Amino acid sequence: MSNDPLKILLVEDNEGDILLTTEALGDCKISNELKVLRDGNEALQYLMHQAKLGGNELPDLILLDINMPKKNGHEVLNSVKNHPELKHIPIIILTTSSSEIDILKAYQEHANCYIIKPLDVDDFLTITSKIEEFWFNIAKLPKT
Repeated sequence: MSNDPLKILLVEDNEGDILLTTEALGDCKISNELKVLRDGNEALQYLMHQAKLGGNELPDLILLDINMPKKNGHEVLNSVKNHPELKHIPIIILTTSSSEIDILKAYQEHANCYIIKPLDVDDFLTITSKIEEFWFNIAKLPKT
């Protein structure tokens, strides 16, 4: 595995969740660079721009909320998974929505994982560390 830090894109509009995720990923054993974008439209513009530039700065993993302004997580997920230069990027839905409709729709749109954010801060930090453990230590991520 390369010594380059893993690039993580967090698409989240809730400042509290951004702070918690940033803190948890800062404590990761794996070196990572976190980029935060606060709405779906901004995320798609960023990803499309990076794809046009050759993909060197594309994220290795996307953490995506569903309930966001401008474009929601389903719209972002659908666009990314239908784009030839982006569809390989694993996307974890990290959201407060426990709706069966949202869960089914996310998997139909090819989400790699669906995680419901816990309300408790310690549980949220534990979930983030489990994401790190699985996606950075067990799963093999594609390198572009």
